[in-house]
Amino acid sequence: MPRKTGTYQSTKFRDQPIKAFVPYPLPPSSPTLQIDDAIESLHTQAIVALAQLNVAGSMVPDTNWFLYGFVRKEAVITSQIEGTQATLRDVLAFEATEQSDRPEDVEEVCNYIDAIAFAREQLAQPAGLPLGVELLSETHKILMQGTRGQDKQPGQIRQTQNWIGGTSPTNARFVPPPPSEVGEVLEALEFWIHSEDLLPPLIRTGLAHVQFETIHPFLDGNGRIGRLLITLLVEQMGLLDQPLLYISLAFKRDQLGYYEKLTAVRQNGDWEGWIKFFLEAVSEAALDGVRIAKELHTLIAADRQRIIDHERSTVAAIQLLGMLPASPITTVPAVSESLNITAPTARKAIELLESLEILQETSGKQRDRVYAYNEYMRILTGNDE
Repeated sequence: MPRKTGTYQSTKFRDQPIKAFVPYPLPPSSPTLQIDDAIESLHTQAIVALAQLNVAGSMVPDTNWFLYGFVRKEAVITSQIEGTQATLRDVLAFEATEQSDRPEDVEEVCNYIDAIAFAREQLAQPAGLPLGVELLSETHKILMQGTRGQDKQPGQIRQTQNWIGGTSPTNARFVPPPPSEVGEVLEALEFWIHSEDLLPPLIRTGLAHVQFETIHPFLDGNGRIGRLLITLLVEQMGLLDQPLLYISLAFKRDQLGYYEKLTAVRQNGDWEGWIKFFLEAVSEAALDGVRIAKELHTLIAADRQRIIDHERSTVAAIQLLGMLPASPITTVPAVSESLNITAPTARKAIELLESLEILQETSGKQRDRVYAYNEYMRILTGNDE
């Protein structure tokens, strides 16, 4: 027998009758969430994969080797789910040169990067905002500033009805709670997140994501904030030390399945089906991160040794390689500033790495040249740009 996960409230939109869905508070009830052997097994696999990712992230001299790229990869993929076309290379090139062929798309991705940095900083400070409605609203404000959604009340809980699919709530695929109910169901979600629920933290994270997506509290940007909530909860609950899990990639690879599982919760109360999908996605993303982290570590170590062994090796050249994981597309002025060296010294360091084919010139210009650590970016992006 299907489980009821909410009620439908009859209301009107532009004088047309509609039914908006108001979710029951978490955790699932009537019946409670059934953690069977299959879910137990998937949960164990996901926890092991996250632990491996944690180790991979801690076994390098500089955490920026992975953190910089992994955060940006998640930012790109979560934005692509919402329709942007910007690739990771587009974002890295913009950060290096402040130029882009897709300025609006790149700005949306950069806003996500700023938003997650803000949220993590708040959560790390004793006097910072706790994980809740206020923090998510402030994070949403950063996410939407200066983009195509800037006219959709950034940072404000919606005061009008929204919908998913269709041209209006009357023919929509799903109609979230009416504005009068949003505040109450959001507060209930925040209360549950901070409660002493006995469900495993990772399963709680998956439940919270669906509940947020179902509430859809903003006029735009709900998907990105909902997936960012996963990142924040995984770190807050001690499952990862850093935001190295790019969960959106697994969702994007099976985007239809992702939406179908969300719908099945609302229509049939199939929380168990969603949790299985979610745990599989976490394992996939974590193991993908472990593989990439290992490949990047191997690449950097090999390239460092090649530089050391070169007859024209310099300290600046070795330092340049150390900064590339956090700036895989760079310029002479950027290297000069980052390493606090003269432009001629920076140029010589770049030329050495270029001669070793570690860096490649990408602009084709004689002046204002741009250099890319292409092998690093190839490993980081795979075929998922």
